[in-house]
Amino acid sequence: MKLNELKYTPGSKTKKTIIGRGMASGKGKTATRGHKGQNSRSGGGVRPGFEGGQTPLFRRLPKIGFTSPNQKEYVLINLDQLQKLGLTEVNHKTLIEKGVIRHEKQLVKVLGNGELTLKVNLTVNKISQNAQQAVEKNGGKVTLI
Repeated sequence: MKLNELKYTPGSKTKKTIIGRGMASGKGKTATRGHKGQNSRSGGGVRPGFEGGQTPLFRRLPKIGFTSPNQKEYVLINLDQLQKLGLTEVNHKTLIEKGVIRHEKQLVKVLGNGELTLKVNLTVNKISQNAQQAVEKNGGKVTLI
């Protein structure tokens, strides 16, 4: 077989229907738009969600919830995760290197779940009381930024 011998499978290519080009085409005059009415006009039709004047669904349902524009999202790290990392210095740079966070601007909070036996110096945005006590018990230091 050569490139010039390639052919489409019969029926896979159909001719585009051309509308509005005279009565002989079979799709002339109204060009498949019917007679009169909003949808027959150029630029006609209704906006998404319009229900013919009936109160639309998005207005019938109550408004719920609220999203605060000042909300802060923290990446939560537990003490057992710090233990697995095995770092003596924990800050944004070391956490990025280990793949715990993606970029410097992410906020980090350390929680007190699990046990910590390493001496760790923490530089994070927030820390729980239990976690701070556990770090200081092992001789570590906590710095909040």
